[in-house]
Amino acid sequence: MSSTATLAAITVPVDEIPGLLIPAFRDTVTMVGIVMVIVAVVGVPLGGVIHNLAPGGLFENRALHTPLSWIISIGRSLPFLVLMTSIIPFTRLITGTNIGIPAAVVPMSIAGIAFFTRIVENSLRSVPASVIDVARASGGSTTQIVITAQLREALPSLIGGLTINTIAMIEYSAIAGTIGAGGLGYIAVTYGYQRFDHQVMIATIITLVITVALIQIVGDALVRYLTPEQSVRSTRTKARA
Repeated sequence: MSSTATLAAITVPVDEIPGLLIPAFRDTVTMVGIVMVIVAVVGVPLGGVIHNLAPGGLFENRALHTPLSWIISIGRSLPFLVLMTSIIPFTRLITGTNIGIPAAVVPMSIAGIAFFTRIVENSLRSVPASVIDVARASGGSTTQIVITAQLREALPSLIGGLTINTIAMIEYSAIAGTIGAGGLGYIAVTYGYQRFDHQVMIATIITLVITVALIQIVGDALVRYLTPEQSVRSTRTKARA
C-alpha cells in the first residue's frame, strides 16, 4: 500500500474531532489576539501620522509622507505567503525560531499593520473638514485634534476596519499553518489535506465560518452602536431617495 493510501486510511473518529479542534481553535485565537493587539497599537498612530503628513494634514510634510506611504504600500502589495517566506531570517532573528505561533505572529503583524494603517488613513480622510476647523477654533493642540476630533469622529469606521482586519488575520493564520504555526490552519493542512480526512476538514471549515460570522456580527453591532443616530437616519433617507 502506498504512503498516500496509508495516510488516507488513517481518519480521526468523529467523537475525537472536538478534542482535536478545541486546542487548535485556542491556538488560532491566541495567534490572532496577539497580532490584533500589535496591529491596533501600531496601526492607529501610524495611520494618523501618515494621514496628517499628507498635503492638507495637520503637520504636512511631503518629504516624510512619500517614503512612509511607499513602505506601507509595499507591505500591502505582497501576498501573505510570499511575505511570510521572504522574512524568515528576520522572523528567526526576532523570535529565535521559524515555526510555531511566535514565527507566525511576526509576518502576520507586519501584514496586519500595513493593512490597518491604510484603513486608518482612509477613515481619517473621511472626517469632515468642518470638524477639524471647530477643533482648531476651540484652541486644541495637534494631539488633541487628532484624538478628540479625527479619531473620535472616525471611530465607527475604525471599528469596521478592525473587524475586517481581524477576519483577514484569521485567514492568514490558516496560511501560517503551513509553517507549523498550529491552529485551525495546521489541522486543515495536516489532517484534511495531507491525510484526506474529509470529516476533519469539514469540521474545520464549519468552525472557521462560524468564528468569522460571529466576529462580523459583533463588529457590525459595535459600528451601529457608535454611529450617531442622526447619521444613521441621513443614510437611510438617502437610500430611500
